[in-house]
Amino acid sequence: MSTPIAPGTLRGKTALVTGSSRGIGADTVRYLAAAGANVVINFRNKAPRAEKLAAEVRELGVDALVVGADLTDPESVAAMFAAVEEEFGGLDILVLNASGGMEAGMADDYALLLNRDAQVTVLEAAVPLLRGDARVVFVTSHQAHFIRTTPTMPEYEPVALSKRAGEDALRERVPALLERGIGFVVVSGDMIEGTITATLLERANPGAIASRRESAGKLYNVSEFAAEVAQAAVDPIPADNTRLVGDTSSFVGE
Repeated sequence: MSTPIAPGTLRGKTALVTGSSRGIGADTVRYLAAAGANVVINFRNKAPRAEKLAAEVRELGVDALVVGADLTDPESVAAMFAAVEEEFGGLDILVLNASGGMEAGMADDYALLLNRDAQVTVLEAAVPLLRGDARVVFVTSHQAHFIRTTPTMPEYEPVALSKRAGEDALRERVPALLERGIGFVVVSGDMIEGTITATLLERANPGAIASRRESAGKLYNVSEFAAEVAQAAVDPIPADNTRLVGDTSSFVGE
């Protein structure tokens, strides 16, 4: 398990974490800020939580910008990055954490729209602001990363397929990113205890969390996994651009 990034490591850097008003995104912001990074906290509809987090990390001596944006709306994404450019002039770390697809009342194509199309839209909008040696981190799950070779729960399959489609679309852009000196890494985690997704899966399939915990031996909690996501922003990039967090023995690689 990773330890938090050393204080001061990211002094003078700026990091944007999508979907960071709560959960893994919020804890990732805390780790990056504790390492000295100025942070951009993105939210869709949790403004009070985002503002509370911003006040918290400012106590660490860093700047924090709170920006609401619907990542499925290109104009909203463009406005977010315009605010980032005005406030910080550029960006050093982009963490693509926001995802979804299990929410009630959404259109049938919402998972693909958010987990694939919006990820590409955000990356492309960010590229002009990403400085040399910048890092892009895409957050996913083992259930999505390995979906082509290892079946998942039926309730999660549409999300898993859409997140894998997003990962593939982003990976296609790695050569172009490298030409600009931008690194890219996928952080894939097992089922994370305490996340909204795990809660929804447990509701749809009672016993799912306990069953996976027994199979894996351990499940990471939100804070532990967020530490891995933050660490991926500074650690050397693996040869396959993939950082696997947690047990993978029950998943079949491609």
